[in-house]
Amino acid sequence: MEIDPVTNGNTDAVMTEPTPAISPSRPLVPSSRLSQLTESIKLEHQLLRVPFEHYKKTIRANHRSLEREVSSVVSSVGDLADNDWSKDVAVSRLTSLVSRLQGLKRKLEEGSNVENLQAQRCRARIDHLDSADVENITEWNNTKLKRILVDYMLRMSYFETASKLSESSNILDLVDIDIFREAKKVIDALKRREVASALAWCADNKTRLKKSKSKLEFQLRLQEFIELVRADSYKQAILYARKHLTPWGATHMNELQHVLATLAFKSTTECAKYKALFELQQWDVLVHQFKQEFCKLYGMTMEPLLNIYLQAGLTALKTPYSFEEGCTKEDPLSQESFRKLALPLPYSKQEHSKLVCYISKELMDTENPPQVLPNGYVYSTKALKEMADRNKGEIKCPRTGFVCNHTDLIKAYIS
Repeated sequence: MEIDPVTNGNTDAVMTEPTPAISPSRPLVPSSRLSQLTESIKLEHQLLRVPFEHYKKTIRANHRSLEREVSSVVSSVGDLADNDWSKDVAVSRLTSLVSRLQGLKRKLEEGSNVENLQAQRCRARIDHLDSADVENITEWNNTKLKRILVDYMLRMSYFETASKLSESSNILDLVDIDIFREAKKVIDALKRREVASALAWCADNKTRLKKSKSKLEFQLRLQEFIELVRADSYKQAILYARKHLTPWGATHMNELQHVLATLAFKSTTECAKYKALFELQQWDVLVHQFKQEFCKLYGMTMEPLLNIYLQAGLTALKTPYSFEEGCTKEDPLSQESFRKLALPLPYSKQEHSKLVCYISKELMDTENPPQVLPNGYVYSTKALKEMADRNKGEIKCPRTGFVCNHTDLIKAYIS
């Protein structure tokens, strides 16, 4: 962003005429580059939203911890005042309270340091967006590409590689390594068929999840109940249902009744309706549901940013010909990985076919018409003329090695 320069001159001089400042002429920036930068910045919602949500979460957690500790200390002081304790007991309890307060002070200092680091991260990202300018758009886009690559690595659990790239590129404040590590711990626990970490995460974000009407905690509780039934621990399952599932009865009674019926059908049932509840794929469903809630909480996209940007480009390239065996290797969709990405995308709208020269990669049109070699291959006039000039009138087909004279070429017409 440009800032208007302050006018030079002596502020004490009242009657003197100001000398006009001569500024070096700057090259005009194409409007296309300016619009490209503007559109690029509009897509940076996630860059600011994620650290801001993390910052708010840390502040709320520190505030809850402080209230809980202070309330406990005040209650203990009141208990001391209301009872006639002996001197030794009173001194012992007061000493214990002092230790607790000192511990609380350390926690507050640690919490404050964490908040300051997260506030610094938010500031760094705002400064990064503010530094975007048409004059440094290439450098800014290179940084953006590295951020996108780190985002992909983190989602694929390549944490060490992501950390090294972030450090070497000096973009640690622009990526969310710690947040993805937090999610990875929960996902790994769910893959080990453990719900404790996921339930703890739900407890930390209870207010936000309740506001978004999330069913993740309920689904985790149901799965824990199912596992007790699978282990034939029916008594524990009933006690668990009374303690943890009863509060959900008012809003999820039908699902609750369905799961509680497994006490009668057991894990060995052949009834499809209840057998499905004992399938191990239910844990994969929980992993997917956690990822959805996690991304929603932090304002992230479910898909890696790299996939989204690639799909945006592939949309303009996808044609029916791209999925045929004869697809040229220059077409990205000739590769299987790109075809998978493009599969759900619509075909690009191209009312007229375009012929691109295999040699020069330039468009073949009336200004640069196609010419046909005796072997049937077609190339642009400009490319063939340059080849003939270099080889004394000889033309060699780059795809078959066929050699002919420039006079043997036949002009083709585009209809």
